[in-house]
Amino acid sequence: MPLPFLTADGVSDADDDADAVLAHVDHDRWRRPYRPGPWRVAISAVLLLVSAFMLLATMIIAFVGAWAGAAVCLVAALSVVGSALRMLQMGVWVSRAGLRRVGFFGTRSVAWSEIVELRTVQQPVRLLGLPRTVQGQALTAAARDGAELPVLLTDHNADFLSRAEAFDRAADTVGAWADEYRPVAV
Repeated sequence: MPLPFLTADGVSDADDDADAVLAHVDHDRWRRPYRPGPWRVAISAVLLLVSAFMLLATMIIAFVGAWAGAAVCLVAALSVVGSALRMLQMGVWVSRAGLRRVGFFGTRSVAWSEIVELRTVQQPVRLLGLPRTVQGQALTAAARDGAELPVLLTDHNADFLSRAEAFDRAADTVGAWADEYRPVAV
């Protein structure tokens, strides 16, 4: 007797309507068209582990009675927690409204109507966001006014390092969103 497998989305593999649109899928909400990569998750996990030790140190310093030191340690721990959470949010997000590139220090949103084309190009890309560059693939977008937007995805960032197939799927998914919601030029 085969047992049905229940996925994280709450969908059973025994369902006959595998291609049906789920009721909770809302194309107006911003969503990442790919999963965060293992490098991004590992770095964030290490930062959260460090922040746990920092919070423990904050508690010990507060029990000793050095309130100024405890406050400084608490602020440092909260900034490390914030950095870890921001790192998990970084990447490309899509919705019916457009494309959003979330970086560590800033976010830029562009409407689909302002994007002329998305293309995957071979160019020097930054390795894990560090200053060192290597030859790789990048998903770029060209704006209607001729301006080149920042690189959206690379195959050497924290989401796709050593995962070429995942980069190709993510680039294709972003392209599919663009094809679906970008107005047709007549």
